[in-house]
Amino acid sequence: MSSAQENITVEVLRYRPEQDDKPWLQSFDIPYSYEMSILDALHYIKDNCDSSLSYRWSCRMAICGSCGYMVNKVPKLGCKTFLRDYIKSNGGSGKIRVEALANFPIERDLVAKIDDFVEKLETIKPYIIRETEEKLADGAYQQTPEEMARYKQFSMCINCGLCYAACPQYGLNNEFMGPAALALLQRYNRDSRDQGKGERLPILNSEEGVWGCTFVGYCSQVCPKGVDPAAAINQGKVESSTDYVLNLAGMSKAKQYKSAKQEKQADCGKGDCGCGGKS
Repeated sequence: MSSAQENITVEVLRYRPEQDDKPWLQSFDIPYSYEMSILDALHYIKDNCDSSLSYRWSCRMAICGSCGYMVNKVPKLGCKTFLRDYIKSNGGSGKIRVEALANFPIERDLVAKIDDFVEKLETIKPYIIRETEEKLADGAYQQTPEEMARYKQFSMCINCGLCYAACPQYGLNNEFMGPAALALLQRYNRDSRDQGKGERLPILNSEEGVWGCTFVGYCSQVCPKGVDPAAAINQGKVESSTDYVLNLAGMSKAKQYKSAKQEKQADCGKGDCGCGGKS
């Protein structure tokens, strides 16, 4: 359903490092329509008002996670957030302000510099780790629906970074691994095909791991895919506590992995492991 066009004012945070000392706000009056998203509004501004505006976007279907911005101080996907939710006639404030994601440095205008976020995702070893490999001829690793359900929710993350913009702990200390990385860690630790839990436990157990979280829970509120990273972190705290108790009994998974790795390195040094120096 379309409504008659009227204008709406959108404030956009601008920052061009080659000429601006600090970020500043620029206002644009643009035609409003019921179907118009925040991303559509930015496209209109770039095409008709100021072609120098910079922002990330790609799929426009809430799949790629590129178009994350702060909309009236709340982390949102630009393609999934509509102007109609902010107009006065629909109960909104009548004001729209779009800024780069909070808790990250600004690269340019609405483009946040997310290198640290990407490095943290890589740190947790986001892939299936096997101690023993089955032969290809034996077919795929089998998994029951119940086993898949243990991690499926955490596999829905689109790496948009909204949870980092919402996380007060990451805002205070960016050494904290953060919601998405810890949810991704749980995605693999809870996968029945994976045998790499011992390798990831030192990350989980560290001060920058699950224990850096104070469970505010805002990360789960802003997640556009319902991943619930706060729940993943709480599960991680249970596993970390269990590993601590097992460690007292000499049965820690992390400790077993560390011992096995040291033995393998010792064998490799003697030339007994058969890896030819590749491990």
